[in-house]
Amino acid sequence: MTTKGFVSLVGTGPGDPDLLTLKAMRRIQQADVVVFDRLVSSEIMAMVPHGVGQISVGKSPGRHCVPQQQINEIIVDLALSGRRVVRLKGGDPYIFGRGGEEALALRRHDIPFEVVPGVTAASGCSSYSGIPLTHRGFNHGVRFITGHLHDDENLDVDWPRLADPDCTLVIYMGLTNLQKICAELVRAGLPATTPAAAIHGGTTRHQRKVIATLSDLSQTVEDACLKSPVTTIIGDVVSLSEQLDWFDSERSASAEVIAYDSFSLARA
Repeated sequence: MTTKGFVSLVGTGPGDPDLLTLKAMRRIQQADVVVFDRLVSSEIMAMVPHGVGQISVGKSPGRHCVPQQQINEIIVDLALSGRRVVRLKGGDPYIFGRGGEEALALRRHDIPFEVVPGVTAASGCSSYSGIPLTHRGFNHGVRFITGHLHDDENLDVDWPRLADPDCTLVIYMGLTNLQKICAELVRAGLPATTPAAAIHGGTTRHQRKVIATLSDLSQTVEDACLKSPVTTIIGDVVSLSEQLDWFDSERSASAEVIAYDSFSLARA
């Protein structure tokens, strides 16, 4: 009789491999097979040891390459074959990562598992964009929501409850419905002048950020040609981004150093 394997549901964060936890890195090194999402960065996948099996089950908005039920079955079957399975998920497994669904599938088959938390997009993208999610005198809370629903159902949420000027709103996977989200929040009473940000590829070298007002955000994102994945942050704290954006400042400084070095070499 084959001994059941073990599954680690591992959050890999928004993309910067330096944000991996030590436990996450150890699990990657110990894996027999890795099942990974589209949002797991190539730099993190490069850490998977040579010879370890890799199975992509990535999804993208409107193009669910592998249905969630099938992903559950893949993980269960691998574990039932006695392997140590590492399921890599962008961000945190339990924050809009469907980690709970996979954990329940494993529990139904009495397969031992663990959950290794990761830096979720809200904190990673905000920190790398100079936006503190909470700041004294600006807000009293933070709310995370998803910008699309199960099986691409129509977005129907309690807009008046979300239109709270004293609460920072972070929207995951909201690019497709961004125009509707912004319009509904304004209609529900959130000031159209509320600062808002959209961040693509947060924490990575591909990061791009646009800042606008709530009423202008959708058009600004369209003009900037931002593509998924995008994390949206709405609230007065966004106004601090210009002062606190250490990441863009660091990249600009690095570019200046490279340019200076190239100029110096050219003259040498």
